Amino acid sequence: MILSLAAAAAISSGSSNSFNSSFLLDSFDSSTSWSEDPSNSSSEPVVRTLTPDLQPATTAVAVQEVSPWDIALCVTGTLISCENALVIAVLFYTPALRAPMFILIGSLAVADLLAGLGLILNFIFTYLINNSMEFVTLLSVGLLISAFSASVLNILAITVDRYLSLYNALTYHTERTVTFTYMMVIFIWVLCLTLGLLPVLGWNCLKDESKCSICRPVTKNNAVALAVTFLLIFALMMQLYLQICKIAFRHAQQIAVQHQFLAISTTKGVSTLSAILCAFGVCWLPFAMYSIVADSTYPVIYTYATVLPATCCSVINPVIYAFRNPDIQKSLWMACCGCVPSSLFLRPRTSSDV
Repeated sequence: MILSLAAAAAISSGSSNSFNSSFLLDSFDSSTSWSEDPSNSSSEPVVRTLTPDLQPATTAVAVQEVSPWDIALCVTGTLISCENALVIAVLFYTPALRAPMFILIGSLAVADLLAGLGLILNFIFTYLINNSMEFVTLLSVGLLISAFSASVLNILAITVDRYLSLYNALTYHTERTVTFTYMMVIFIWVLCLTLGLLPVLGWNCLKDESKCSICRPVTKNNAVALAVTFLLIFALMMQLYLQICKIAFRHAQQIAVQHQFLAISTTKGVSTLSAILCAFGVCWLPFAMYSIVADSTYPVIYTYATVLPATCCSVINPVIYAFRNPDIQKSLWMACCGCVPSSLFLRPRTSSDV
């Protein structure tokens, strides 16, 4: 739910660029002088010419330096969009992938796709469109807030789904579970769209820059509230994954007693879950903590340095939650090559697939 992210860096950068451009224009207008030819003393119209030394200022107005951080965010957004568009296409054109797990994976892919498009549009608004317009700023920030909030909440929903699939294994594949999943997805998107509309509805700092957070135009208080909410979500995910590990070990012990062998795959599954949780924390925790302690007066380079890892979470999400899934792998092989490797059919399901 920490969402307010990428908006911050590029938007604040874009606003400063717009300010610089307007400053150059004002300087040009105020310092432009007109010279008259003193030798012309007749009644004919006086010939007026621009002072030659002011011409370089025109060139300065036309040139706008592109931040390498914004380029990195735009490239990241492009990669995010391509990956998640592929996931959405596979889920859409494969009727067999309609289980609750795939519904949540599809919702996550849509959220990450919108996040990637938001990063690309943010770059366009900053350097190709007049970003000084309030509507453009609020539109870009609102899209990024909604998309990244939905991404984080969908990851939480997938974690809840994994826990329920183990805790209620006998009743998991029921119509009630499908209905619950759809209701959860609808709730996530309504909540995230509402969060994205808050800056447009007046919850912004455009009229009072002193109240801005690192995520302009999100206010400092709102950014802190969102960051704290993310930390609570992360703590809940840690608790759920801990319970998943306990259930997996208990099942492994029961299997070991019945078949008198140690289920080594459970250890692999726990390692995989730990890696997933660590990757999520490494991507998002720096930005969440920085949003709490920093404000708009801090150097923008620190904002970029925490935003970029957060956006990279949407790059690895398709790899973790979609491309590792055997069913999605089969669909990808069929779409690309028209065949499925025998190794996918022979591969047994393990707890590492959870």
